Parts: sequence; C-alpha cells; structure tokens
Amino acid sequence: MACIDTHAHLDGEEFSKDLPQVMRRAKDAGVKKVFIPAINAENTGGVLRLCQQYPGYAFPMVGLQPEEVKADWKEQLRRMKAMLDSSMRLPLEERDKGRRFIAIGEVGLDFYWSREFEQQQLEAFEQQVKWSIEFQLPLMIHCRKAQHELLNILRPYAGRLSGGVFHCFTGNRQEAREYLRMDKFVLGIGGVSTFKSSHLREDLPAAVPLDRIVLETDSPYMAPVPHRGERNESAFVTLVLHQLAACYGVSEEVVARQTNANVHRVFGFD
Repeated sequence: MACIDTHAHLDGEEFSKDLPQVMRRAKDAGVKKVFIPAINAENTGGVLRLCQQYPGYAFPMVGLQPEEVKADWKEQLRRMKAMLDSSMRLPLEERDKGRRFIAIGEVGLDFYWSREFEQQQLEAFEQQVKWSIEFQLPLMIHCRKAQHELLNILRPYAGRLSGGVFHCFTGNRQEAREYLRMDKFVLGIGGVSTFKSSHLREDLPAAVPLDRIVLETDSPYMAPVPHRGERNESAFVTLVLHQLAACYGVSEEVVARQTNANVHRVFGFD
C-alpha cells in the first residue's frame, strides 16, 4: 500500500538536522511521493534544491503564500514568475529530477489574523491564478476566513483552470459543498481529521465523495494523533489514511488507491 503526501514543508529549518531520516521514515511507511510548496521567493530556491536532492520522490511548487504578501509583493511575484518561466521551459522529463514545478502553490487568501494587506492578497492571488492557466498547472490553495472572496476570484476562471487542491480543509459540510462546485478541484485532508474535537469524521463522508480527497500532512504543522503537538512529518500521512478508512467504512487499500488516482487526475502523474 503506497500513498502520497501532497503538501509538506520539508524544506523548513525544522528538518535541517535530520531530513534524510525523515525521508527514510516516509518511504518506509509507504509514502511514495511528497509534494513541496513554496511560500515566497526566498524559499523557492531551497524547495528546488531539496527536490533535486530527492529526484523522483520530492516535487516542487512555486507560489506566494498569502501570509507572505507584504509591501514587496509585486517584486516577490516578479522573481517567482521568472523562476516559473525558466522551470517550465525545461523538458517534461525534468519534472522527475525536481527541476520542473508541478503546481502553483502555496497561494490563496488568509484574513484570519489581519486584513492589513487584503487588497494586495486579492491581487496577488488572482495573478497567480492566471499563472495556473498560462502553464496549465494545478493550484495549491490556502484559505482561512476568506472562502467567499476566494471563490469569487476563482469562478470566472473555472473553465480554463486545470484543477487544484483546497489545502488543509477543516470546514463544515456546506463549505465543502461550495468548494466542490469547482469540479476539477479536490480537498486536502490532514492531521486535523484525527483530532478528538474534529467534526471532519462525520462531515466528510456526508458531503465529500472519496474521489474528491487527497492526503497531506502540512508538515511540520498539525501532526495527527497520537503525535499531536509534535513536529509533523510525511510518514504520519498514513495516520490520516487510517482515519479516513475508518470514517468512510472502507479499507486502507481503497483509500490509498482512490487518493492516488485523485492525485493523478489533478497533477497529471502519480
């Protein structure tokens, strides 16, 4: 049984001392690929270096994460677009060498803490949605306290987008249904689904077909039970898989097979 961690910040300093061991534990647990999002221009180079260090296993994304949208957002996007242009001129086989971006992410809107840069976030997100269309790459979307605004930006482009992931979904049934009206998109489900207080165990089977889910960890954040409060890592995605199998009433093999198929449909490979 093999599965895919579609969202892990393994390039972060939290993994600087033991990344080889982290990767080995993931492989031993049955994680066959990990997808690494960027958050700004500065860390995109590190994302690429990590993926080139683990060719065919780690795959890079490029995007300005909404919490990173500050006064310099236009310069950040300029630099990232230059890296994207360069990457996408490479032959497709360079994807397996960690040199070709597989998605635009992590991008989106986040008004949880502040709306200081609200207009800048809206403009930055829409610009990156246009990158997704230009290169026909899926979006890896972060959204907190901004679903209405985010969907208002996405809907006019829906017919031209290749798809994407609403990352770290923790919403209710109605919020899930609103996202899934974007029929080329799936929900990224992670460790929160294992928390005792989470309603996802009931809401997901009630509102979300298994063919609209991919697995993720968001490492090093939000580690699943029994590791809650610890550093998260890609090996722990199997605990999410186990939880989903229990709440959907199917085998872990069924969840792994279906979520891998969903990854293939959205990202174009598995």
